[in-house]
Amino acid sequence: MSKIGVGEVIYELRKRIQDIQLELDELGSPVLDMPELIISANLLRSNEYLTKITKKQSELLFAYDQYSKALENMVAVVLDIQNDLKNILKEQSQLISVKKSSRTLASKKRKSTRKPPKK
Repeated sequence: MSKIGVGEVIYELRKRIQDIQLELDELGSPVLDMPELIISANLLRSNEYLTKITKKQSELLFAYDQYSKALENMVAVVLDIQNDLKNILKEQSQLISVKKSSRTLASKKRKSTRKPPKK
């Protein structure tokens, strides 16, 4: 198996995705405008919130990209193993059929070389 530790990578990526989703949840919803603040202050607060959300969403997309690539690699490894096992089974079945046919030939030769019983 050429890709040792693929499961660990997937686990770490899944953990990272969960952490980013938790951070996004902690940011909550945007703060409502407060009438006592002027319009520009409200816009600055909204802009700061949107910047944080956009950054976390970008991190989340990147983590999901890495996660899906790691899963694709794991599937490729599993398919390689499956193909190897299929080839091994074919070889073993061919060996079994060769052994059976050689035994059959040997038993036929023994029967034909025996002398008929005397009466």
